[in-house]
Amino acid sequence: MWQRIKLILKSVREYKKFALITPLFMVGEAALECLLPFIMSVLIDDIGKIEKPIDIMEKYFTNFIFPISIFWIIIILIGFSILSLICGILGGRFAARASIGMGANLRSDLYKKIQSFSFNNIDKFHSSSLITRMTTDVNNVQMAFQMCIRIVIRAPLMMIFSAIMAFIAGGHMAWIFIGLIPLVGFALFLIIRFAMKIFMRVFKRYDKLNESVQENVSGVRVVKSFVREDFEKEKFARASDGMTGDFIKAEKIVALHNPVINTGIHLSNILVVGIGSYIICTTLPLVPVTTNADGETVIEFGQLSIGQMSSLLTYGIQILSSVMMISMILIMLVMSIESMKRIAEVLEEVPSIQNPENPITEVKNGEVVFKNVNFKYFENAEKNTLENLNLTIKSGQFIGVLGSTGSGKTSLVNLISRLYDVTDGSVTVAGHDVREYDLVTLRDAVSVVLQKNVLFSGTIASNLRWGNKEATEEEMWAALKIAQADEIVNGKEQKLESVVEQGGANFSGGQKQRICIARALLKNPKILILDDSTSAVDTKTDRLIRKGLKESLPEMTKIVIAQRISSIENADQIIIMDDGKINAIGTHEELLKSNKIYQEVYYTQNAIGGNK
Repeated sequence: MWQRIKLILKSVREYKKFALITPLFMVGEAALECLLPFIMSVLIDDIGKIEKPIDIMEKYFTNFIFPISIFWIIIILIGFSILSLICGILGGRFAARASIGMGANLRSDLYKKIQSFSFNNIDKFHSSSLITRMTTDVNNVQMAFQMCIRIVIRAPLMMIFSAIMAFIAGGHMAWIFIGLIPLVGFALFLIIRFAMKIFMRVFKRYDKLNESVQENVSGVRVVKSFVREDFEKEKFARASDGMTGDFIKAEKIVALHNPVINTGIHLSNILVVGIGSYIICTTLPLVPVTTNADGETVIEFGQLSIGQMSSLLTYGIQILSSVMMISMILIMLVMSIESMKRIAEVLEEVPSIQNPENPITEVKNGEVVFKNVNFKYFENAEKNTLENLNLTIKSGQFIGVLGSTGSGKTSLVNLISRLYDVTDGSVTVAGHDVREYDLVTLRDAVSVVLQKNVLFSGTIASNLRWGNKEATEEEMWAALKIAQADEIVNGKEQKLESVVEQGGANFSGGQKQRICIARALLKNPKILILDDSTSAVDTKTDRLIRKGLKESLPEMTKIVIAQRISSIENADQIIIMDDGKINAIGTHEELLKSNKIYQEVYYTQNAIGGNK
């Protein structure tokens, strides 16, 4: 656990000085607050000696005698109060800067770490869980850090200083508080124990709630088209009500804190007032002071005065309030420990795909070779997703990939750009294993348009420049023309500067596909992979895109995964995938004569031989 705490504390960085200064102010605030009741008791006892009001003017404003003078005691009280206030304000300010800064750095570290993950790492964590870790968990850790450098220092010191001052001011009377601390502490321990069991369940419910919200928002069009709003509301309500119920149960238990502390405070007050009053009235003179040979007033410790009793009442409140604060801190720390664990899991996760020590920084051509490749997504998976693949794709070829859902088409092309690593065997590009390349170099040379087309909020131009941030307008228009997307942009009033809403909500599926293809072309890759990226495009436009790719980019290797045979029938080679294996390789004519899977798909799509 300490290793994880150290890992998270690395995010403090430039805010370390604020974190180190804060405890110093907390020590000062606690010490000053503990001195104030003692000085006040001296003031009360000194005022109690005055026989005539006029004596105040005569004695304390003409003869300034330190430290018994009421005038000077008042000045000291005011001065200490101001200093305590300053320490509290500065401590709170520095603690806030340190904790908020640490939280910002921690979120940034988490985000950068997630960006370094491979698809395999991302699969390990649900996206809803990652969101919870970057928001709720970071907030918990941030708050706990602020409490640690502020209240965790202040509360124990207040308890210790107050106990010491109680013994100085009240002698054996202070044992009343020492006796009450274990009783109150044990009651608070039971409260914490029962509350924490419930709080631990809340984190899992947070993940489910975020998952429900994320799924519903991203699929809101599907929800509305199937009129499933009520179902989604009920699903959200179940997740929300479950979390709310747990919070209510936990808060009901935690709410017992105040009654327990108030009972302890009232009990201590009763004992102090009762026993103290008895001692004052029966054992000691009303003014328990003596005058030494120099005429100075001296408080005789071991005796009890009204002022001392009043300070004991204050110290009792401070001691028991500190106990309550410590118990609340423990609850927050235990909650934050769970959050720390969840955050550390992400920070400790080692990206499964990393750059080699001496990476190759140039991809010379688009030749791809699969040699004895086996692949599975998880180590403990019983069956390989891809098995015993051997395949050679020459640079500049147009390759079609066809197969049923789950046959391994997308898994096949994901290995080329090293979105996943092979389990066995090797994948080479331009004669070198993809694991030997610099990741940026490889992925710049292998441009992938995935099944799920994503446009980001901004403009058409800003989205296209994801492919090449230095792309000129001329280059963008050229890519749009090849992708048959130029007419889409020309139809917009602001052309390239037209607004793209979040997720490309203001574009149709086919429009998004064509803009995404143009974005991929701007990378000028050696290999272009279209993973069913023209499924929402009509056959005429699909044919024009393929024609544009062939005529404008003849040296580029083009790998197209498609469900429609018309999209790949002119390919140099067509690969038939079935159950993670290569079932056949050939041209359209060859496969139509010899391969049953290809024949079935072809005749079905062309409505020929349906009754054969």
